[in-house]
Amino acid sequence: MSQSMVLAPQLQQSLALLQAPTLELKALVEQELQQNPVLEETTTTETEMQEQDPRNDDNSPAPADLAEPPEDVNFDPATEKPEPAADDFQQEFERLAQLDQEWRDHASSANLPSRATAEDEEKRQFMFDSLVASTSLQDMLLEQVRESGVPVELQPAAEMIIGNIDDYGYLKTPFEELSNLFGFPVDKIQAALTAIQTFDPPGVGARDLRECLMLQLERSKQTESLEYRIIRDFMDALGKRRIPEIAKGTGCEVDEIQDSLENIAKLEPRPGRAFLPDNDQYVLPEVFVTRTVDGFNVTTNNEHIPHLRISNTYKDLMSQGENSSEVRNYIREKIRAGKFLIKSLHQRQATILNIAKEIVKRQHDFMDKGVAYLKPLTMVMVAEVVGVHETTVSRAVSGKYMETPQGIFEMKYFFTAGIQTAGGEGMSNTSVKDMIADMFKAENPAKPLSDQEIVKMLTDKGIVIARRTVAKYRSELNILPSNLRKVY
Repeated sequence: MSQSMVLAPQLQQSLALLQAPTLELKALVEQELQQNPVLEETTTTETEMQEQDPRNDDNSPAPADLAEPPEDVNFDPATEKPEPAADDFQQEFERLAQLDQEWRDHASSANLPSRATAEDEEKRQFMFDSLVASTSLQDMLLEQVRESGVPVELQPAAEMIIGNIDDYGYLKTPFEELSNLFGFPVDKIQAALTAIQTFDPPGVGARDLRECLMLQLERSKQTESLEYRIIRDFMDALGKRRIPEIAKGTGCEVDEIQDSLENIAKLEPRPGRAFLPDNDQYVLPEVFVTRTVDGFNVTTNNEHIPHLRISNTYKDLMSQGENSSEVRNYIREKIRAGKFLIKSLHQRQATILNIAKEIVKRQHDFMDKGVAYLKPLTMVMVAEVVGVHETTVSRAVSGKYMETPQGIFEMKYFFTAGIQTAGGEGMSNTSVKDMIADMFKAENPAKPLSDQEIVKMLTDKGIVIARRTVAKYRSELNILPSNLRKVY
C-alpha cells in the first residue's frame, strides 16, 4: 500500500477547466496547445475535409474531438490502468479514431450553432477597428492648461495640481501638504487651482462637495439663486434633508425648498465621472434556455469551446521502428496528456449541462413568470441530483452565465436562501427583496414607509421577516431611510 500524487497535476487541470468561463477556457487550452505538440485545434471545415480524405479509410487516427472520454483515463489513482506497451500502441490510435467517429455522428445530429459568416466577421472586425482610446480627465485638463490663458509661471503648479486630482475630479490634498511635497508657494497653488476651476467639466478641482456644487452654479451665473444659498449656508441640513429647518433659515416656503432641492439634485456631484474607464463586463453565456412547446430546452454554448484532436503526424512517428524508446515514451505521455485534456473538456460541458438542467427544472416558474417566482435553492440540493460534490457545483457555476427567457443571469443567481411563509412553502430571499422594492416604489412620498411598516405588510402576505432584515435589503437596494425620503 502506498500513496501517490502522480495525478495531482491532471486533477488540478481538470478543476481549472471546470471553473474557467468560456473566454478563460480558450486561453487555458491555447496554453496547452503550446506545451503539448501532439495536440492541435480543428474547425468544422477541417473535420469535414478529413472525413472526405481517402487516407482516413484505414486505421489512421482521426481527430479525437470532444468525444466520449477515453476509457483508460481515470481520476482515481486506484483504478488507473497500466500504460499500453509500445508494441500495442496502435490500439490507442484505433480507439481514438472510433471515438472521433462517434463525436462526428453526434455533432451531425445535434443542433449546434452555426459559425459566423465572412460578412459577420467583417462587421465584427470593423467594430473593433472603430474603437478608440478614451481621453482621461487628467489629459483633458492638461490640454486646457496649454490652450487657455494660464500664465506661464503658473503652469508648473497647475500641472502638479492636475496630477493630484482624483478620478472623480476632486483635489483632496491640502495646500500645505502640496507645498511641502513639491516646493510651490501656497499662494501660487491657490492661483493655479482658481484657474483650473474654470475648466471643463464644471466643478472640477473642488475640494469638497459643497464647493463642487457652488462652482457649477457660479458657472451658470446662478449665484443669486435659492439653490446657491442653500448649498452655501445650509449644506449640513441639505445632506440630512431637514427641509423645515432650511425653510425657516431661508424664510421660504417648504414647497419652494423642495423645488430647489430637485434642481440641486440635477447637478453633478462627481465631475470626473464621465472620464472614468468603462468597466462594463461583456459576458458570453455558457448555457441557453429556450422556450419550447413541451417546456424549456437547455443547451450549452459549444460554439466557443475549442475542438481538439491528436495530430496524425505523431502516429507516423510512432510507427517508425528506428525511433528510440525515449522518443516513443515521450510521444506516448504527450498523447495520454492530450487525451486527458479532451476528456476534461467533455466532462466540463457535461457537468455544466447537467447542473443547468437541474436549475431549470427547479426554477421552472422563474423561467416562465419572472423573479417573483424564484424558489430557494442550494448547491447541495443540485449536487445530490447530479451526482457530484457540492464544491464541484460551486466551481461549475462560478463566473458562468445563463441566457433565459427572463434575461441573462449569472448561474449563481439561482442559488438563494429561503424564507418560510405562513403556508409552509419556501420563498427565495431574492423574490422577497424584489417585493420590498415594489412596496417602496408604491409608497406615498409624503408618508414614506418605515422598515417596521414593511415588516407588517409582509406579515399580512404570510411572510415572516425581521425588521433588521428589511433594513438590510433596503440598504442593498440603495433606498434611503424613511426620514430622508419624506416629501413635505
